Amino acid sequence: MRGDNEPRVCDRQATHSFTLFVAGASERSDAARVNLRALCESRLADGFELTVIDVVQRPELAEEHHILATPTVIKVSPSPQRRVIGDLSDQGRAALALGLPAPDVPSRKRQG
Repeated sequence: MRGDNEPRVCDRQATHSFTLFVAGASERSDAARVNLRALCESRLADGFELTVIDVVQRPELAEEHHILATPTVIKVSPSPQRRVIGDLSDQGRAALALGLPAPDVPSRKRQG
């Protein structure tokens, strides 16, 4: 598990920014990271920025952001800021709670 808190930009024109707080190298932390990345890649065609903070290594950031449980993801932008606690395994509920758009569905040409 990477414990750094450097942003990972998936696209230079990122429209959404997230901070994921995890606690050490655990299955739950890894699952949250994988699930959040998959959720963003499927719903945010314009890209996203993801910062992962390990609260074991950076407890002051957990306190500053009032993190009481991990994993917790904060949608930093666009407003409004939203938080979800858990490993984000229910992607539909997580997307709704984070205010993300519906997944991109390939359009079908009408025949007729």
